[in-house]
Amino acid sequence: MTRVGIVGGSGFVGGELARWLLGHPHAELTQITSERQVGQPLHRVHPHLRGRSSLRFIAQQDLQACDLLFLALPHGTAAKHISRYEGIAERVLDCSADFRIRDVDAYARWYGEAHSDPVRNTRCVYGLPELHREQLKGARFVSGVGCNATAVQLALLPLARAGLLPTQESVVAQVLAGTSEGGVGPSAASHHPLRSGSIRAFAPTGHRHAAEVEQAYPKIKLHLTVNAGDFVRGAFAQCHVVLDQDQNERDLLRVWQQAAAEEAFVHVIHERAGFYRHPDPKLVTGTNLAQLGFALDRDHRRVVAMCAIDNLGKGAAGSAVQAMNLMLGWEETLGLDFCGIHPL
Repeated sequence: MTRVGIVGGSGFVGGELARWLLGHPHAELTQITSERQVGQPLHRVHPHLRGRSSLRFIAQQDLQACDLLFLALPHGTAAKHISRYEGIAERVLDCSADFRIRDVDAYARWYGEAHSDPVRNTRCVYGLPELHREQLKGARFVSGVGCNATAVQLALLPLARAGLLPTQESVVAQVLAGTSEGGVGPSAASHHPLRSGSIRAFAPTGHRHAAEVEQAYPKIKLHLTVNAGDFVRGAFAQCHVVLDQDQNERDLLRVWQQAAAEEAFVHVIHERAGFYRHPDPKLVTGTNLAQLGFALDRDHRRVVAMCAIDNLGKGAAGSAVQAMNLMLGWEETLGLDFCGIHPL
């Protein structure tokens, strides 16, 4: 078995990583850290994992050598200590935003400070398998993905693969995201009496995940808005794209189906009738799945490209485990076969 550890395991992403890894056929979760929960059993923080593991949280100073480390730390932490983590594990997968942006000038522009380790940054592979599968195979240092960035990148993927993404027109992307994007720490914005029943304009402009989308599709002009909805898990992206040429619905459906046929975790939802005619984040809760769909405004050559994911699943821990499978030469679907539940 491959020995795997999680650094920063008391947050939502750390809990999701543990859930996937405890059921993985080839990986053994041997250690998990939390400076605030040292000595406490895993289920004390992640109660859904009761009975699945006897692990207790340890301090980072007590980490032992292992084969792969997942880093689920706050932004800016991993980059400052990455050399130590690479000394502990042969392979490292950082789920934070520290190493997602290849261009250090773009990183400084979006994050407001110079990158603390630009040399390592250049050799880090971006961890979205649907876009970087070949680079992930055998990689030793991989970044995680931004949840909203993942939803937008996958929404646009069918058009990009078919060569239909315009280069002269702007792409307007709107994401409605669950409150778990805010992390495990409570704040005024997550206080239930204030938060319940509202849609919060979280980032009408300037959301940092736009940098990841621009990196993936450098020829488009992206305008990204992110709002937080009154639900816990999920990210739903709607991307408005004006095509360079006329397309009919049947041809576009083939474009979407062809893209999904190449991906184990991508499903196309495009129905003429029924309640679930389009992607719905509720239906992918707890999974590594992405539902893609579209609607065509033929009079204006406008396509609304849609994607629904679980922000903690495909938008974070699920993609990370999928990337781990590729890094280690395993079938990339291993340990990720949970299909969701309904009703929820």
